[in-house]
Amino acid sequence: MFTLAQARHLIATLRPRVDEFIALRADLAELGADLAAGVPNPLGGWAEAKGLEARLHSILEEFTAQGIQVKGYAPILLDFPGERDGRPVLWCWLEGDVELRWYHRPECGFAGRRPV
Repeated sequence: MFTLAQARHLIATLRPRVDEFIALRADLAELGADLAAGVPNPLGGWAEAKGLEARLHSILEEFTAQGIQVKGYAPILLDFPGERDGRPVLWCWLEGDVELRWYHRPECGFAGRRPV
């Protein structure tokens, strides 16, 4: 369980890893498109694509090992279990958010997002 302050601190701490994930995801998308089209890519070939996939999975595993729920990866969507007014909530951060400013009840999902 995370307090809002803890979740905000953790997402700020993780920003370099999130940014790395986003860059790797873009590299893999471009490399995959070129491999599918049979076009050479300076990033390499199938072995490099598998390496990029492994690095992406490693970052996601780091997040889940810290108790963060990864709900999406394109865009990246992270939920931090917590409590608000005595009810379970998920502090919700979506790629592009400057800071963690949203929450939702677990049973409502992303559609139930509300500002903190």
